[in-house]
Amino acid sequence: MSVIKIENVVASTSLGTELDLQAIVLALDGAEYDPEQFPGLIYRLKEPKTATLLFRSGKAVCTGGKSLEQVETAISKVVKKIEAAGIVVKATPKIEVQNIVASSDLGAKINLNSIAISVGLEKVEYEPEQFPGLVYRLDSPKVVVLLFGSGKLVCTGARRPEDVQTAVDRISQELRAAGLLETRVD
Repeated sequence: MSVIKIENVVASTSLGTELDLQAIVLALDGAEYDPEQFPGLIYRLKEPKTATLLFRSGKAVCTGGKSLEQVETAISKVVKKIEAAGIVVKATPKIEVQNIVASSDLGAKINLNSIAISVGLEKVEYEPEQFPGLVYRLDSPKVVVLLFGSGKLVCTGARRPEDVQTAVDRISQELRAAGLLETRVD
């Protein structure tokens, strides 16, 4: 089984009330809000290292967490800081993961040309002149995996960590079955 490292979790929630972003930017030290450039307020935390985007509608998006627990902690801290500034948050935030980006290593170099030919063009895109990786789209789980000749990969589009593990296991099995991935003996 390949070791998977979660690089980024993007999650959204609603605070259940319309937000006065102008008041929040004044109340939160380090918050950034320039409605001419972007309609949301950006608030970065050092621990956990995340950025939370707050919108007037009360919607919030948190990015940068390395786990769902870090995202939950970040959103909880942001809500407490907003409430401490006298802004009422009506809802207990229900957090919904939108995207998990993770990396892994298949443990062996792989020939992307051979993979592109054997797997079939309906599942993969490979144009080495444009991008050094092979784009592999899985239907179940519905994720996109970028494979590199080094055997390293990046998985994006997952909603649960288990989806990443399933995708990596599935690709490993397919490549082994096609004779395109040597089983590494440790």
